[in-house]
Amino acid sequence: MNGPKQPGEQIPIPTLPNLRDLGGWPTADGRRVRHGVAFRSTDLDRLDEMGLQSVGRLGLRTIIDLRTQPERSEHPDRVPVGVRRVVCDVLAGATDSAPAQLPRVMANPKDAAAILGDGKAAALFERGYRDIVSLPSALAAFRGFFMTLADAEQRPVLFHCSTGKDRTGWAAAVTLTLAGVSECDVMREYMLTNDQLLPALQSVLDDFQAAGGDPSLLLPVLGVRPEYLETAFDEMRQKFGSAEAYLSKGLGIDAAAQDRLRDSLTEEPME
Repeated sequence: MNGPKQPGEQIPIPTLPNLRDLGGWPTADGRRVRHGVAFRSTDLDRLDEMGLQSVGRLGLRTIIDLRTQPERSEHPDRVPVGVRRVVCDVLAGATDSAPAQLPRVMANPKDAAAILGDGKAAALFERGYRDIVSLPSALAAFRGFFMTLADAEQRPVLFHCSTGKDRTGWAAAVTLTLAGVSECDVMREYMLTNDQLLPALQSVLDDFQAAGGDPSLLLPVLGVRPEYLETAFDEMRQKFGSAEAYLSKGLGIDAAAQDRLRDSLTEEPME
Protein backbone atom coordinates (compact mmCIF):
# COMPACT_ATOMS: atom_id res chain seq x y z
CA MET A 1 0.00 0.00 0.00
CA ASN A 2 1.43 3.36 -0.99
CA GLY A 3 2.09 5.82 1.81
CA PRO A 4 0.17 9.09 2.06
CA LYS A 5 1.48 12.02 0.02
CA GLN A 6 0.17 14.69 2.39
CA PRO A 7 -0.15 14.77 6.18
CA GLY A 8 -3.54 13.43 7.21
CA GLU A 9 -4.37 11.91 3.84
CA GLN A 10 -7.03 9.21 4.18
CA ILE A 11 -5.97 5.63 3.57
CA PRO A 12 -8.78 4.27 1.38
CA ILE A 13 -10.24 1.10 2.88
CA PRO A 14 -14.03 1.24 2.37
CA THR A 15 -14.84 -0.86 5.44
CA LEU A 16 -12.48 1.14 7.70
CA PRO A 17 -13.28 4.87 7.45
CA ASN A 18 -11.31 7.61 9.17
CA LEU A 19 -8.08 5.66 8.70
CA ARG A 20 -4.96 7.78 8.44
CA ASP A 21 -1.28 7.82 9.30
CA LEU A 22 -0.12 10.37 11.90
CA GLY A 23 3.05 10.85 9.87
CA GLY A 24 4.12 13.84 7.82
CA TRP A 25 3.19 16.73 10.10
CA PRO A 26 6.03 19.25 10.59
CA THR A 27 7.41 19.95 14.05
CA ALA A 28 8.64 23.18 15.63
CA ASP A 29 12.30 22.07 15.47
CA GLY A 30 12.26 21.47 11.73
CA ARG A 31 11.66 17.74 11.85
CA ARG A 32 8.49 15.87 10.90
CA VAL A 33 6.44 13.01 12.30
CA ARG A 34 7.51 9.68 10.85
CA HIS A 35 5.20 7.85 8.48
CA GLY A 36 4.28 4.27 9.26
CA VAL A 37 4.65 4.45 13.05
CA ALA A 38 1.13 5.24 14.29
CA PHE A 39 -2.24 5.02 12.55
CA ARG A 40 -5.74 5.96 13.74
CA SER A 41 -9.14 4.65 12.64
CA THR A 42 -12.64 3.61 13.65
CA ASP A 43 -13.20 0.16 15.16
CA LEU A 44 -12.31 -2.83 13.02
CA ASP A 45 -15.43 -4.94 13.35
CA ARG A 46 -16.77 -4.09 9.87
CA LEU A 47 -13.63 -5.12 7.98
CA ASP A 48 -14.32 -7.46 5.10
CA GLU A 49 -11.68 -9.86 3.79
CA MET A 50 -10.27 -7.34 1.33
CA GLY A 51 -10.13 -4.71 4.05
CA LEU A 52 -8.43 -7.11 6.43
CA GLN A 53 -5.77 -7.80 3.81
CA SER A 54 -5.29 -4.07 3.26
CA VAL A 55 -4.84 -3.47 6.99
CA GLY A 56 -2.36 -6.32 7.05
CA ARG A 57 -0.26 -4.51 4.46
CA LEU A 58 0.24 -1.61 6.88
CA GLY A 59 2.76 -3.83 8.67
CA LEU A 60 1.13 -3.40 12.07
CA ARG A 61 2.45 -5.15 15.15
CA THR A 62 -0.13 -3.85 17.63
CA ILE A 63 -3.72 -2.62 17.68
CA ILE A 64 -4.65 -0.47 20.68
CA ASP A 65 -8.36 -0.57 21.51
CA LEU A 66 -9.54 2.45 23.53
CA ARG A 67 -13.15 1.27 23.87
CA THR A 68 -15.16 0.10 26.87
CA GLN A 69 -15.81 -3.57 27.55
CA PRO A 70 -19.45 -3.40 26.29
CA GLU A 71 -18.28 -1.74 23.06
CA ARG A 72 -15.63 -4.40 22.54
CA SER A 73 -18.08 -7.23 23.24
CA GLU A 74 -20.77 -5.91 20.91
CA HIS A 75 -18.41 -5.04 18.06
CA PRO A 76 -15.24 -7.17 18.34
CA ASP A 77 -12.34 -6.13 16.14
CA ARG A 78 -11.21 -8.19 13.19
CA VAL A 79 -7.44 -8.27 13.48
CA PRO A 80 -4.84 -9.47 10.97
CA VAL A 81 -3.06 -12.67 11.94
CA GLY A 82 -0.04 -12.06 14.13
CA VAL A 83 -1.06 -8.57 15.27
CA ARG A 84 -1.19 -8.10 19.04
CA ARG A 85 -4.23 -6.46 20.69
CA VAL A 86 -3.83 -4.11 23.65
CA VAL A 87 -6.89 -2.82 25.54
CA CYS A 88 -6.68 0.68 27.04
CA ASP A 89 -10.21 1.32 28.33
CA VAL A 90 -10.40 5.10 28.63
CA LEU A 91 -13.98 5.33 29.90
CA ALA A 92 -14.17 2.27 32.14
CA GLY A 93 -17.04 2.89 34.55
CA ALA A 94 -18.01 6.23 32.94
CA THR A 95 -21.25 5.06 31.32
CA ASP A 96 -22.65 8.59 31.14
CA SER A 97 -19.77 10.01 29.11
CA ALA A 98 -20.89 11.18 25.69
CA PRO A 99 -18.39 9.20 23.60
CA ALA A 100 -19.79 5.99 25.11
CA GLN A 101 -23.46 6.99 24.77
CA LEU A 102 -23.83 6.94 20.99
CA PRO A 103 -25.41 3.44 20.91
CA ARG A 104 -28.13 4.64 23.31
CA VAL A 105 -28.94 7.65 21.13
CA MET A 106 -28.97 5.60 17.95
CA ALA A 107 -31.30 3.03 19.47
CA ASN A 108 -33.90 5.68 20.36
CA PRO A 109 -34.07 8.23 17.50
CA LYS A 110 -37.39 9.71 18.62
CA ASP A 111 -35.95 10.44 22.08
CA ALA A 112 -32.78 12.03 20.71
CA ALA A 113 -34.08 15.61 20.90
CA ALA A 114 -34.44 15.36 24.66
CA ILE A 115 -30.86 14.13 24.94
CA LEU A 116 -29.17 16.19 22.22
CA GLY A 117 -31.36 19.21 21.40
CA ASP A 118 -30.90 22.87 22.39
CA GLY A 119 -27.11 22.61 22.53
CA LYS A 120 -27.16 19.61 24.86
CA ALA A 121 -25.05 17.53 22.47
CA ALA A 122 -22.13 19.97 22.45
CA ALA A 123 -22.29 20.40 26.23
CA LEU A 124 -22.43 16.64 26.68
CA PHE A 125 -19.39 16.12 24.51
CA GLU A 126 -17.43 18.89 26.16
CA ARG A 127 -18.02 17.22 29.53
CA GLY A 128 -17.04 13.91 27.97
CA TYR A 129 -13.76 15.37 26.73
CA ARG A 130 -12.91 16.46 30.27
CA ASP A 131 -13.47 12.85 31.34
CA ILE A 132 -11.19 11.64 28.56
CA VAL A 133 -8.39 13.73 30.05
CA SER A 134 -8.76 13.38 33.80
CA LEU A 135 -10.78 10.30 34.78
CA PRO A 136 -8.60 7.80 36.67
CA SER A 137 -9.44 5.18 34.05
CA ALA A 138 -8.42 7.62 31.30
CA LEU A 139 -5.08 8.34 32.97
CA ALA A 140 -4.40 4.62 33.33
CA ALA A 141 -5.48 3.93 29.75
CA PHE A 142 -3.37 6.65 28.19
CA ARG A 143 -0.37 5.61 30.25
CA GLY A 144 -0.80 2.17 28.70
CA PHE A 145 -1.24 3.74 25.28
CA PHE A 146 2.01 5.72 25.46
CA MET A 147 3.98 2.88 27.05
CA THR A 148 2.90 0.69 24.14
CA LEU A 149 3.77 3.38 21.60
CA ALA A 150 7.19 3.83 23.23
CA ASP A 151 8.07 0.14 22.79
CA ALA A 152 9.82 -0.24 19.43
CA GLU A 153 8.94 -3.93 19.33
CA GLN A 154 5.23 -3.05 19.36
CA ARG A 155 5.35 -0.49 16.55
CA PRO A 156 3.78 0.20 14.11
CA VAL A 157 0.53 0.60 16.03
CA LEU A 158 -3.04 1.34 15.03
CA PHE A 159 -5.24 2.86 17.72
CA HIS A 160 -8.98 3.36 17.69
CA CYS A 161 -12.20 3.73 19.68
CA SER A 162 -15.64 3.24 18.10
CA THR A 163 -15.88 6.06 15.55
CA GLY A 164 -12.23 7.04 15.82
CA LYS A 165 -12.85 10.66 16.73
CA ASP A 166 -13.03 11.41 20.49
CA ARG A 167 -10.85 9.08 22.53
CA THR A 168 -8.84 8.43 19.37
CA GLY A 169 -8.78 12.17 18.64
CA TRP A 170 -7.29 12.95 22.04
CA ALA A 171 -4.71 10.17 21.70
CA ALA A 172 -3.65 11.58 18.33
CA ALA A 173 -3.61 15.17 19.59
CA VAL A 174 -1.35 14.38 22.55
CA THR A 175 0.93 12.22 20.40
CA LEU A 176 1.38 15.01 17.87
CA THR A 177 1.80 17.61 20.62
CA LEU A 178 4.53 15.48 22.21
CA ALA A 179 6.21 15.21 18.82
CA GLY A 180 6.35 19.01 18.59
CA VAL A 181 3.56 19.64 16.07
CA SER A 182 1.96 23.10 16.30
CA GLU A 183 -1.44 23.62 17.94
CA CYS A 184 -2.81 24.75 14.58
CA ASP A 185 -1.74 21.54 12.84
CA VAL A 186 -2.91 19.38 15.74
CA MET A 187 -6.35 20.93 15.31
CA ARG A 188 -6.19 20.51 11.53
CA GLU A 189 -5.46 16.80 11.96
CA TYR A 190 -8.30 16.46 14.46
CA MET A 191 -10.85 18.18 12.20
CA LEU A 192 -10.04 15.86 9.27
CA THR A 193 -12.47 13.43 10.87
CA ASN A 194 -15.37 15.49 9.50
CA ASP A 195 -14.07 14.96 5.96
CA GLN A 196 -13.10 11.32 6.37
CA LEU A 197 -15.82 9.91 8.62
CA LEU A 198 -19.08 11.78 8.02
CA PRO A 199 -19.44 10.76 4.34
CA ALA A 200 -19.17 7.12 5.42
CA LEU A 201 -21.99 7.66 7.92
CA GLN A 202 -24.57 9.08 5.51
CA SER A 203 -26.56 5.87 5.71
CA VAL A 204 -26.63 6.24 9.51
CA LEU A 205 -28.12 9.71 9.13
CA ASP A 206 -30.66 8.41 6.61
CA ASP A 207 -31.70 5.52 8.85
CA PHE A 208 -31.96 7.84 11.83
CA GLN A 209 -34.30 10.11 9.90
CA ALA A 210 -36.36 7.18 8.66
CA ALA A 211 -36.81 6.05 12.28
CA GLY A 212 -38.24 9.43 13.25
CA GLY A 213 -35.10 11.24 14.37
CA ASP A 214 -33.78 14.63 13.27
CA PRO A 215 -30.46 13.94 11.50
CA SER A 216 -29.17 17.44 12.28
CA LEU A 217 -29.03 16.37 15.94
CA LEU A 218 -26.43 13.77 15.05
CA LEU A 219 -23.92 16.08 13.38
CA PRO A 220 -22.30 17.23 16.65
CA VAL A 221 -22.36 13.60 17.77
CA LEU A 222 -20.96 11.88 14.68
CA GLY A 223 -18.51 14.66 13.79
CA VAL A 224 -16.02 16.77 15.72
CA ARG A 225 -15.89 20.45 16.63
CA PRO A 226 -12.89 22.60 17.56
CA GLU A 227 -14.41 23.37 20.95
CA TYR A 228 -14.34 19.67 21.88
CA LEU A 229 -10.58 19.41 21.54
CA GLU A 230 -10.12 22.88 23.03
CA THR A 231 -12.06 21.67 26.08
CA ALA A 232 -9.73 18.69 26.46
CA PHE A 233 -6.64 20.92 26.31
CA ASP A 234 -8.27 23.28 28.81
CA GLU A 235 -8.86 20.37 31.19
CA MET A 236 -5.26 19.28 30.73
CA ARG A 237 -3.94 22.76 31.54
CA GLN A 238 -6.26 23.16 34.54
CA LYS A 239 -5.30 19.82 36.06
CA PHE A 240 -1.65 19.53 35.04
CA GLY A 241 -0.42 22.83 33.59
CA SER A 242 1.04 21.60 30.30
CA ALA A 243 1.25 18.62 27.97
CA GLU A 244 4.63 17.69 29.42
CA ALA A 245 3.20 17.76 32.96
CA TYR A 246 0.14 15.78 31.86
CA LEU A 247 2.45 13.09 30.56
CA SER A 248 4.78 13.14 33.58
CA LYS A 249 2.41 13.79 36.49
CA GLY A 250 -0.78 12.36 35.04
CA LEU A 251 0.55 9.40 33.09
CA GLY A 252 3.85 8.74 34.85
CA ILE A 253 5.99 9.18 31.72
CA ASP A 254 9.05 11.18 32.80
CA ALA A 255 10.94 13.76 30.75
CA ALA A 256 13.61 11.31 29.61
CA ALA A 257 10.98 8.84 28.39
CA GLN A 258 9.17 11.68 26.63
CA ASP A 259 12.39 12.63 24.85
CA ARG A 260 12.97 9.06 23.72
CA LEU A 261 9.42 8.78 22.44
CA ARG A 262 9.69 12.12 20.64
CA ASP A 263 12.88 10.94 18.92
CA SER A 264 11.19 7.72 17.82
CA LEU A 265 8.20 9.60 16.45
CA THR A 266 10.11 12.18 14.40
CA GLU A 267 12.78 12.35 11.72
CA GLU A 268 14.65 14.83 9.58
CA PRO A 269 12.59 15.69 6.49
CA MET A 270 13.75 14.25 3.19
CA GLU A 271 15.20 16.75 0.76
